[in-house]
Amino acid sequence: MIRLIFILFFAGIVFSGYGTSKNEVLTGRVFLDENKNGIHDNPEPGISGICVSNGNEVVQTDAAGNWELPVENANSIFVIKPSNYAVSLNPENIPQHFHLLHEGNQTSIDFPLYPAEEENKFSVLFFGDTQARGLREVNFILHDVVEECMGTNAAFGVSLGDIVADDPGLFAEVSQGIGQIGIPWYNIFGNHDHDRDEKRNENKGKTFSKFFGPATYAFEYGQVAFIGLNNVFFNETGKYHAHLSDDQLSFVENYLSFVPEEKLVVLMMHIPLVRIDTRDRLYEILQNRKHTFSISGHVHEQIQVFVDEEMGWKGNEPHHHLINATVCGSWWCGLNDETGIPHATMNDGAPNGYSIVIFEGNDYSVRFKAARRPADYQMNIYLPDELAQNELDTTNVLVNVFAGSSRSKVEMRIGKTGKWIPMQQVKTIDPECLRMHQLSPVLDKEFEGQALDDVLGYKMDYPSVSTHMWQGKLPDELRAGTHSVTVRTTDMFNQTWTGHRIFRVKNENWKK
Repeated sequence: MIRLIFILFFAGIVFSGYGTSKNEVLTGRVFLDENKNGIHDNPEPGISGICVSNGNEVVQTDAAGNWELPVENANSIFVIKPSNYAVSLNPENIPQHFHLLHEGNQTSIDFPLYPAEEENKFSVLFFGDTQARGLREVNFILHDVVEECMGTNAAFGVSLGDIVADDPGLFAEVSQGIGQIGIPWYNIFGNHDHDRDEKRNENKGKTFSKFFGPATYAFEYGQVAFIGLNNVFFNETGKYHAHLSDDQLSFVENYLSFVPEEKLVVLMMHIPLVRIDTRDRLYEILQNRKHTFSISGHVHEQIQVFVDEEMGWKGNEPHHHLINATVCGSWWCGLNDETGIPHATMNDGAPNGYSIVIFEGNDYSVRFKAARRPADYQMNIYLPDELAQNELDTTNVLVNVFAGSSRSKVEMRIGKTGKWIPMQQVKTIDPECLRMHQLSPVLDKEFEGQALDDVLGYKMDYPSVSTHMWQGKLPDELRAGTHSVTVRTTDMFNQTWTGHRIFRVKNENWKK
């Protein structure tokens, strides 16, 4: 993708306040920037049929590339990048598809686009909740996930909110670090990304917008329309809940009126879809489309949600919503490893990490990637190292399939030639996550005058009941000796993963 350094603060678009004067109208042009200087020079042609929005209304450019929009109560104007075009990137690889509005008399804004060949099949990195508290945790992000993503063939990446932990002053350090991956990077607003000193909801995202642009926007790539939504609403007491405003819902509806039915529509947000108080209106806008998918963060667990009629969805098939794995796991908690990075296990027992979503036409598949672990590390198997023969009929094999769902098939076999035994999905706490949590009281103590949480890591929350656990019974006729159990899982995308665990069976007279 063509890079163009395009810094807002030195381009005359200085952010100095939200909103514009009443009844103001802005005009401009979307043009093919043939000399790549970010300026509309004659005779560079305008581009017709490109969507431009003020966050509510959406218009398409005319034959000459011209557009016109009202901007009363608008904070920004942005172009919706179409497929096979690119926008300029700043030094942190953040797309510059927007202009922030200020109180003044600016009446014309031009958007440059550049031709860019896009494959029908492409992948996207999705980071949930990097949530850095200080530079120490910024470094965790960089060493735990960013470094392994460098050299990726992904088309772009997305951070799904809670980029920082109540300190927007760290946006620069996090963005500069993630920018080293070397691909365009979009960002979603999270509840910990707000300006704490601002009381009004509409002002909570000022710093976010300075760095990343509007918190609600859209762009297209291949046969996919991506819509970023800020669904965090703060009241005057500082409390927040999941909400989409009338303007945001109108934006989604207005934009989708220009999106062909055969395209896949992907909604990206911070708080899960099912928590939005205005979700019924959103469902009405989406439910007649055959190709939809949505993704969020916030929960610090990985959950596959199939939104059906009982949840208010009226479409013919349930809508798939992925609550994405978090980069920070459970807030960078727990014991540090040999590199000084906490294990950061999520509350459901899955390791911290991120998702790789592969899009092909209007179809998609999701693959979980654990931080700094092999790509095929997709489960933990729990079984005692040793057990007596008379314990076989009361011992379960328990497995945490990190990205598993109700649509996963999970089965096990003993040895290399045993028959495959179906495993049953259960709702329970991951036992290793619980064991790690039980170490937390140690962290209340001191070591040579220093709090142990400074030495060993933050204490963990109590584990949650995981949505991706399965169990199965061992055969009760196993002879004494060493055995292996293999677990095989096939997910909703027909991806198959296996894991192994070796254990020993003692005769009935054996004593532990």
